[in-house]
Amino acid sequence: MRATLFAVVPSLIAAGVASADSLNVRFVASCDTRGSAYGVAVRDSYAYVAAAANGLRVIAIADPEHPAEVGFWDTPGTAYGVALIGEYACVAAASAGLRIISVSDPANPVEIDYYDSLGSILSVAVSGNYAYVANDLHGLRVISVPGADEVGYCDSLQEARGVAVSGSYACVADGDSGLWILSISSPSNPVVVGRCETPGYAEAVAVSGSYAYVADGSGGLGVISIVDPGRPSEVGRCAAPAYAYGVATSGTNAYLADGPGGLRVISVSNPARPGEVGHYDTTGIAHGATVSGDYIYVAAGSAGLQVLQFYGTGVEETSNAEVRMRNSGPTILSGASSVKHSASRVVFDALGRRVVEPKPGVYFVRDRGRTRKVVVQR
Repeated sequence: MRATLFAVVPSLIAAGVASADSLNVRFVASCDTRGSAYGVAVRDSYAYVAAAANGLRVIAIADPEHPAEVGFWDTPGTAYGVALIGEYACVAAASAGLRIISVSDPANPVEIDYYDSLGSILSVAVSGNYAYVANDLHGLRVISVPGADEVGYCDSLQEARGVAVSGSYACVADGDSGLWILSISSPSNPVVVGRCETPGYAEAVAVSGSYAYVADGSGGLGVISIVDPGRPSEVGRCAAPAYAYGVATSGTNAYLADGPGGLRVISVSNPARPGEVGHYDTTGIAHGATVSGDYIYVAAGSAGLQVLQFYGTGVEETSNAEVRMRNSGPTILSGASSVKHSASRVVFDALGRRVVEPKPGVYFVRDRGRTRKVVVQR
């Protein structure tokens, strides 16, 4: 008996294949961060998590299915965001300013300096030798790293919440006033060049190519063209069920941290028509996310760091997937040894749960980085 193979499509919801809390995204693992996880950055084999009152937590992710904390630095204030520059982690620590922490030895992070802000630093992005911080009511500040000296600022913004840097421009998510574009060609003198209003409350922003993707609070995801930085304009929008706190991009997808709505995966292959292609209802409130390789790392509030995987793209149709009757021996896929005896082959159900001997139903088979979707029939 041959199995029927399909591409992964949102219509699976209507067919009852995926539950209401999961579509095309599977849970991989989680790691307690001992505090509410608000922001995350990944480099090499480590995730660096801004964990509210518990500062910076360093999580080993060489094996994403078994993340483990290897080091930490307990910063003052509330750690909201983190960005990596060279051997340093820059932590946005609210009223405690910007903390600059050496992570040259990830197991033993050490603070080497800090910038004492005027107000509350909520987000940080890095470029060159500078950290660009969203300083709430005090606008955008430019801080040297590792020197922790303020080299420039722009305080004409209203309530700077999030920041992303691309080339010679900084994009600032500015709450009720939407998205601001600043020229940072001279870091000592950042200048506003454009602004685009958004219907929600702009909390965070990510930039990819000629577009800025805004986590717009109750407004979901806003897609804004910045091809002309002096005249940014919204070209698309995708609603989300809860409240968008954070956003990351990878390839043709945006990954929206939607607060109590968990992680939403939104295709932006057509920026004018963004559409949700996956989601996962994280435990805890999703505040931020980043993508590295095949995995999504979500700062999920009290649930700590959650590791997820989106399998809605890259699924290949084949014509030779075969399933034997359960009463004739172990379930196998043609061209391979038994699922439960294969070290590289892993089978998941539509909820992301690992399966050893599949019964009739829909499954996802991952083997050496390749993911296929199969429907097992008797």
